Amino acid sequence: MTKKAIILLATVSALHAGTPESAPIIPPPATAQWIKLLIDIRARYEYADIVGADDSNAFTIRERFGLQTMSWYGFSALVEGEFSQAIGDDYHGGAAGATPFDPTQSVIADPETNELNQAFLQYSGYDMVAKFGRQRIIYDNSAFIGNVGWRQNEQTYDAIALSGTWIDSLTLNYAYIDRVNRIFGSDASGNAGSLNSEVHALNLSYTGIEGLKLGGYAYIMKFATLPAWDNSTFGVSASGKLHGLDLYGEVAWQDDAGAAGISEALYFHATATKSLFENQSMTFGIESLGAGFKTPLATLHAFNGFADAFIGGRAGGGHNGLTDTYVSYSMPIFWGMKWINVLHAFGDNEISTGYGWEYDSVLVKKFDENFSALAKFAYFDGGSDPFAGAAVLADTTRFSIQLDYKF
Repeated sequence: MTKKAIILLATVSALHAGTPESAPIIPPPATAQWIKLLIDIRARYEYADIVGADDSNAFTIRERFGLQTMSWYGFSALVEGEFSQAIGDDYHGGAAGATPFDPTQSVIADPETNELNQAFLQYSGYDMVAKFGRQRIIYDNSAFIGNVGWRQNEQTYDAIALSGTWIDSLTLNYAYIDRVNRIFGSDASGNAGSLNSEVHALNLSYTGIEGLKLGGYAYIMKFATLPAWDNSTFGVSASGKLHGLDLYGEVAWQDDAGAAGISEALYFHATATKSLFENQSMTFGIESLGAGFKTPLATLHAFNGFADAFIGGRAGGGHNGLTDTYVSYSMPIFWGMKWINVLHAFGDNEISTGYGWEYDSVLVKKFDENFSALAKFAYFDGGSDPFAGAAVLADTTRFSIQLDYKF
């Protein structure tokens, strides 16, 4: 492996570890509401055209209904069900056992599901929050551990998770993950449905230096029935402002990289964002994964373009290296909408277009605190270089319209 020393810069917004809530151990007031109803409904139409497969059209509706108790002497609980329905079956749901499943069609990984999404007991006090049970876990920008929030059935974890602020300006997050509940739903066959795991995830965030945020992490991942995903990853990050730019940089080293888990690999991600007139902004970024670098628990849709051309190789490490050089522009337009455009150039470990290029466009409209709408378009034009083994990535077009209601 070739090791490089790299100086990294990037946006503050890419890092959102968040400070945990800390509550004193006091009894609840007599007038407090003991149970809160949680409602999250999303309707979506998605079109996918992957060259070599038939077009897919997915009309799906996902509902989450839950109950959350108030804190009682620091203890609280949450339980939430998740239910997804498809109007028609004109698409490939992504995994055998899931419905619908038609491998001749383009993948849209939103199968029909009915399952327990979250169910955990929480304790808050003594400058910490501890959770035990099935839960959502997102660390930093979800490049390594996330909930895959774009898909209708999100990824959750059966875990013990701890977040503490015992030292001033330092947030410590630790999770032991015993089971990964994947996006393909509980009906999916084998490893696609869920994964038994032994994952130790340590994540730190320090804000004690004015204008600067520092982070560090160590993720040790073992999967009983999918050892190709095993890895040990160690990284650091920094974000802040300099000369009117929002800057962010991250570098990581991984052992057990590659599909066979026998190599080492480096990762880095750097972005610089400049705020412009009338709430507009431009970001320039570069993300690079050494050959075999894997991120099996990441929110992969958030990286390397919304066409999802690279997610398989990135999850399992069976790739020849990836560099994503991109520029994005965000601006408000009419009727209170926000418009984001992104252009990517993809290559191996050099800045090139050997893997192709991609254009992404997103429109977002927030009507009020509960109701929002989104339209998303992605076009990926594959290059001539093989990304995984000898395979060249296929041209892909995706388009989605989505409505969200949360209460």
